[in-house]
Amino acid sequence: MNGNDMIVNLKNVSFQEDEGSAVRIKRAFAGDKERILQFVRENFNTNWIWETEYAILQSPGQCFVATEHGKILGFACYDSSAKGFFGPIGVLEEERGRQIGTRLLLKTLDAMKAAGYWYAIIGWVDDAAPFYQKTVNARFIEDACPENSVYSNMVFMD
Repeated sequence: MNGNDMIVNLKNVSFQEDEGSAVRIKRAFAGDKERILQFVRENFNTNWIWETEYAILQSPGQCFVATEHGKILGFACYDSSAKGFFGPIGVLEEERGRQIGTRLLLKTLDAMKAAGYWYAIIGWVDDAAPFYQKTVNARFIEDACPENSVYSNMVFMD
């Protein structure tokens, strides 16, 4: 049976900046930490706050944000749950359909590749699987449900 974790081969992943777009994808600046965490707190799963904070405070930062005219539209992180893990990722509901999530995903995976990773694990995917399959050819890892993955170390999984 397939699990909730997916794997992506980073060999052919690359990010191309969209020069015609007002949306900028950039590495999060530690000085913006509170603003980014507030964005996550107000719009997404509160469990993602600690992962996002951890990613922002790494050197170099392992969190990317999508902004337009100074407004945060989305974010994506890596290495926050465990080494080699992509996520969390989130885009404001009203901004979906503008390829912001795709650009955040590709930028973050490209950064992982530049850091020396050949593969990325996308953890606890749930209903976002079709997006990852279509965008980066991600595949489920057999028997990689939360109880059999890095998430088994979480207190609530006892």
